[in-house]
Amino acid sequence: MKRLALKIDVDTYRGTRLGVPALVELLQRHGAQATFLFSLGPDHTGRAIKRAFRPGFMKKVKRTSVLEHYGLLTLMYGTVLPGPDIGRRCADTLRAVRDAGFEVGIHCWDHVRWQDGVALAENAWVEVEMTRASKRFEEIFGERPRTHGAAGWQMNRHALRLTQRLGFTYSSDGRGSHPFIPVIDGEIVACPQLPTTLPTLDELIGVDDITVDNVAERLLQLTAASEQDQVFTMHAELEGMKLAGVLDQLLAGWRAQGYELVATRDLYAALDLKKLPRHEVRFEEIPGRSGTLMVQGPAFLA
Repeated sequence: MKRLALKIDVDTYRGTRLGVPALVELLQRHGAQATFLFSLGPDHTGRAIKRAFRPGFMKKVKRTSVLEHYGLLTLMYGTVLPGPDIGRRCADTLRAVRDAGFEVGIHCWDHVRWQDGVALAENAWVEVEMTRASKRFEEIFGERPRTHGAAGWQMNRHALRLTQRLGFTYSSDGRGSHPFIPVIDGEIVACPQLPTTLPTLDELIGVDDITVDNVAERLLQLTAASEQDQVFTMHAELEGMKLAGVLDQLLAGWRAQGYELVATRDLYAALDLKKLPRHEVRFEEIPGRSGTLMVQGPAFLA
């Protein structure tokens, strides 16, 4: 059976409180598994305002109705209002996801800080951020984290190295077409990557006449003819709230196409690690998203 892994990025305090429980209920109704990746420190979403000067960012904001999906209060955190500590205030919600049988992992410590800062950060900065998140995960769940999925698909050489040093079983930090062993600057990192293979809803809506009403149909067209495993990334703030109806259509549609809806750990468990190809990682733009992000590059044959 074809498998489609559902990866859920949880960026904000609001998304954790409201979107996560709604997603758990919806996934259970469809008999679907998923991997929840949590932001574990402060919600400083309001500080993302400085991205307004980034090429393409304001166009994306207009397309995806940021205020509607995130709410005014969230957009004030870290500026006018102090950012609530998600891990401390929502620990019971996070544990409830694990207790319901879903895979849990790390998204980041501070979502905005990571997404805006990691590209040019040195090792010391990266190590502080990733270690903070790992320690908080252990405090909440009583065990070490096994998987990491970077905020905004933003990584650098030091962060990739740390996925190995911190002992993650695998990561899902970038975009690509199939699982691989990452190579950066000629260095092999012994932590497999399971990249996101499909476009996200916010990358599709508002482009080429795609709307909330027909975006599920468009995405199902992309998966209908595929015979390979897929990874779809969603956000608690979108599919767990205003776009829940779209996700409901997608889950039913993927079932009808013959997909088993799994967590990323299920894809990892089926891998033959000895045969996993090595690929360079690059930092490039992709359609529907502003800025560069980590993408799977060509096969590394050295």
